[in-house]
Amino acid sequence: MSNEMQLKYGCNPNQKPSRVYMNDGSELPIEVLNGKPGYINLLDAFNGWQLVKELKAATGLPAATSFKHVSPAGAAVGQPLSDVLKKIYWVDDLGELSPLACAYARARGADRMSSFGDFISLSDKVDVCTAKMIQREVSDGVIAPDYEPEALEILKTKKKGNYAIIKIDPNYVPAPLEHKEVFGVTFEQGRNELVIDDKLFENIPTANKNFPEQAKRDLIISLITLKYTQSNSVCYVKDGQAIGIGAGQQSRIHCTRLAGSKADNWWLRQSPEVLNLPFREDIKRADRDNSIDLYIGEDYMDVLAEGKWQNIFTTKPEVFTAEKKRAWLDQLTDVALGSDAFFPFSDNIERGYRSGARYIAQPGGSVRDDLVIKACDDLGLAMAFTGIRLFHH
Repeated sequence: MSNEMQLKYGCNPNQKPSRVYMNDGSELPIEVLNGKPGYINLLDAFNGWQLVKELKAATGLPAATSFKHVSPAGAAVGQPLSDVLKKIYWVDDLGELSPLACAYARARGADRMSSFGDFISLSDKVDVCTAKMIQREVSDGVIAPDYEPEALEILKTKKKGNYAIIKIDPNYVPAPLEHKEVFGVTFEQGRNELVIDDKLFENIPTANKNFPEQAKRDLIISLITLKYTQSNSVCYVKDGQAIGIGAGQQSRIHCTRLAGSKADNWWLRQSPEVLNLPFREDIKRADRDNSIDLYIGEDYMDVLAEGKWQNIFTTKPEVFTAEKKRAWLDQLTDVALGSDAFFPFSDNIERGYRSGARYIAQPGGSVRDDLVIKACDDLGLAMAFTGIRLFHH
């Protein structure tokens, strides 16, 4: 380890010189074992590492996140995968999966379109099983506290030997004050050291006050994910993994819609119509993901038109009609929905409900809280006012 690391360039190739360094003269808490991570890679790595470290501390389970452009595309803990999830995450041929591998399969698989070319953060020592999974995905790099020797050698084969592999000191604790510079002006603030646990769900203004333990765990995962997601943001979580993250939208309802559409896509990918798509054997993984995304969306003719479907499928699939999609989506339930700031209008509740949200955590404090509570009561949802905001920029 050393005090600084020179980088090729900053956010863009014209932004030179570029480096990361410790202002207090101490050593960097990371060691680059392979490759040359870039400026944005390191932003993703440090944000992602904080996220998975907190998920592990909160749940006791190995955790993973898939970062793109300084926000998570997915985050999850190491719950076992069903056969259906193994298939839609393209890991059904890997045999028995370790808990860490399950966590990354979930984090990568939630929104595979967004995770393409991700930077990975893992809470535990990387094992061979997880390395083999990462090996065949398009990814820029990984950060973890340690690597099994064989796992490290597997990862070193990626990107013609240039895959960025970072080892971080798990005991590193940053200074309580953090700084950044914008337009030559230095900003200072106390680090967001807020501990997210089930004590945040004690203020329940809705008639339905039932928060099962699994719902509390999923809401904790949602809020920890939001803590490291560019604001405004909302996050839908089910069974220990984020299934839809809406990041960086100026309007709260746009966050809820964006994340909800991603949650819908995650669920639609598990439908018989998608699981039985007759893909040609020579179709690459990314092309399959793109084709599924088009097939379940409004632009389905881009893959079903004559002269196009033949390049993707062995036989032409039936149209997945809006009626069939809605019938399948109506089966998605028990989803946890977290928001990094209060819901200002009841439309967020109604949109969340359509994507399976039954448990909600948000700060509260809007002048229209009574209307938001009424919307929850009308739909039978349980909602907690956490009293905390989780903006991140």
